[in-house]
Formats: sequence, structure tokens, C-alpha cells
Amino acid sequence: MAETPPILTTVVGSYPVPDWLRAYPTRVALRDATLVVLKTQELAGIDLVADGELYRFDVDHPETNGMIDYFIRPMAGVRCDMTREDRDAFRREAGMGYRAEPAGVVDGPVDEGTLNLLADYQRVRPLTTSPLKFTVTGPHMLSKVLLDRHYPDRRELCLDLAETLARQVRELDADVVQIDEANITGHPEEAEWAAEAVNVVLDAVRTTPAMHLCFGNYGGQTIQQGTWQALLDFVNALRLDHLVLEMARRPAGELGALADIREDIGLGVGVIDIKDNEVESADTVAHRIEAAVRVAGAERIRYVHPDCGFWMLQRNVADAKMRALVAGRDRFLGR
Repeated sequence: MAETPPILTTVVGSYPVPDWLRAYPTRVALRDATLVVLKTQELAGIDLVADGELYRFDVDHPETNGMIDYFIRPMAGVRCDMTREDRDAFRREAGMGYRAEPAGVVDGPVDEGTLNLLADYQRVRPLTTSPLKFTVTGPHMLSKVLLDRHYPDRRELCLDLAETLARQVRELDADVVQIDEANITGHPEEAEWAAEAVNVVLDAVRTTPAMHLCFGNYGGQTIQQGTWQALLDFVNALRLDHLVLEMARRPAGELGALADIREDIGLGVGVIDIKDNEVESADTVAHRIEAAVRVAGAERIRYVHPDCGFWMLQRNVADAKMRALVAGRDRFLGR
């Protein structure tokens, strides 16, 4: 049996939806497409694979690839038909300019409704023998895309969303359960209550809890304006095994923030830029890993990965970037 490398490769979550699945979105076609996604990662040499989130994609909401609406629509207490007043009220709220309307209107206590993440996971688990990651959109991001007409403040809404997600997450035995947050990066002033809520979900993970943090991506554009340094209080308050951080697209000076992250938190470093169609060379990837190791130390870098999900890229580009990721990791390790 091959020795486990000290730095593992993984993906963030999403994968480009195959054209034939868009055209014929049956359960059988979804299973076949998921097999393709998993096998492609395995052939590239990815150590910790993900299902590609193909079943979450919604052509009506491409700006967030279903990472929002897939979770919101089944929940109880949320109305998804919008009035003009709802849309106007949402547009007046700061920080959500990339959405024309809310994902839903909260009219009552939020609860699971028909959300069934266990079924999603159980469909995928038999399709690969590789270690498997399962991704869940976090409560802070979900709270920010809702128009709240029920709770006294957004913190209370966020905590109820966290409890709802925690009940779902407790049923999962994926090797890694990753919470995805892509709004807090632009709103560090919300760090205290966001961390409180996110920890509710992380504490519910039975296996290995992780969190992906990025500055958003739509058409190659960064959505949130902020820095890793400004987010250190949030990151250091988290109860988790490791982080999965966007770094390849960030200014080189931001690598310094890695040294200030709590020492018991493992680091996943983005070394593949998903906002660019150019495929990195193995040397480029190896140099990016080397730069992160110089700052944080080799023992703290547990994973290397793309900055974010692949869903906006062409499949051949995503596939080539995964191969480059593994080749660059291997070059750095001298394998």
C-alpha cells in the first residue's frame, strides 16, 4: 500500500454540470454523471474527493450554483414566492448587491422542512471507495440571502439556521464534512455571531469538521471585498479540524495571515486559481505550496486544493487543473 503523503489534495466541492445531464436530468443520469465526477478525481489522483454538487445546480440561480437555493427552498418557515415589496426591501439591505432578490422570505420559525442531506450523501457514498467530503452551505451565508420578517435580529435567524443544519449534519458519516461560507469574508464586523452559529454546525459533525472560506466567484469576479487579516478573530474562534482557504487569487502578502491562525487548526491552502482558465504548471503549484510552508510551517499544511469550486469552468479546464494540483503537490514533496 502506498504511503499517505503528508500533504493531501482535495477539491472544494462543485464540478461543471455535464451538458447531457442538463439536457436529461433524470435520477439515472445524475448517478452516471456523479460517477464521472468521482472517477475523474480519482484518475487525477485527488486524495479526498467530493460529489460535484451536480444535484444542487439551478439554472434559475446560476450566481450561487445552488449552494443557496438548494438549502433554502425545502426549509419550513421560508416563503420563496416574492412580492415587489419583498424584492425592494431586500435591495435596501447592504452587502447583497449581486442578487436581485432574496432566496426566500422568513415568515416563521425556520426548521428542516423536507431538506434531506442524508439522502444526498447516501446516493453518493456507494459510488466511490475513496475518502469522501460532503459540503454544506453555512448558516451565516444562508442568513444573509434571506429577507427576515420574523426574528428580532439576524443573529437569531442565523442561530436557528445553524440548529437546523446541525440536525442534518449529525446523520452524516462522510470522512470530512465541510461548511462553506462566502459572505463573512466581506463582513468581519459580523464575526462574533457568525462564529457562534457556525460552531453549532461544526460541533454536530461526527467525523472531521472543516470550513471553506472564500471571497466569492461569479464569472471570474471576486464578490466580497476584504482581507484574511481582518477575519482572524472569526477564524480563531472556530471549533474544527482544518480550514480550506482561497489563496491562489489573493495578494501574495495575505499569506502572512496563515501564521496568525490558531496553531491547532490545520490549513488547507488554495494553490489553483479557479477564476482563470489558464492551467497552472506543476512548478507553479509547487512554488505556491512552498510559499505557504515558509509562512506556516510544513506540519500545518494538511491540504492543497483549488480556491473554490469548479462549476464555472469548462470540464476540460477543471480536469486539467486537478491533474496540475496533484503533479504540483508531488513535485513539492519530491515524489
